[in-house]
Amino acid sequence: MKKAIYAGTFDPITYGHIDVITRALTIFDRIVIGVSARPKKTMFSQKERISLVEAVFEDTDIGKIEVTGFSTLLVNFAREIGARAIIRGIRAVSDFDYELQMTLMNRNLSPDIETIFLMPSEQYIFISSSLVKEIATLGGDVSRLVPEIVAKALQKKISS
Repeated sequence: MKKAIYAGTFDPITYGHIDVITRALTIFDRIVIGVSARPKKTMFSQKERISLVEAVFEDTDIGKIEVTGFSTLLVNFAREIGARAIIRGIRAVSDFDYELQMTLMNRNLSPDIETIFLMPSEQYIFISSSLVKEIATLGGDVSRLVPEIVAKALQKKISS
């Protein structure tokens, strides 16, 4: 079984993330969506982010996607779960600069784990979680950027 990990903060998960995961499922038998605990400030707690990702994929074949949190080095987590590849989404050249540096470091730490770059479809390439949060915070419509359950969670979080 070919297993890969797609990791991030998913604060919140967007249609861009979903598109990359869908593309990855055409290559790998199983995708583990790793929701990072990351010490940086997030709008949603790790538990809330895991719940949102699970809700988005609740209708997906249970054997194909697993959602779990992690708080270790990504390559250590990948090795722990038996993933042979790390999926990374790239939207622009600016993403590539950061991702190249991370890939080279991960390769240095764990040469047996490959990194695969996937681009989202053109209609999602401009979407980032940061922009979604900013638009939502300022009262904008994010319904074309995130699933309805995520848009409602954003609205609830902002109003509380």
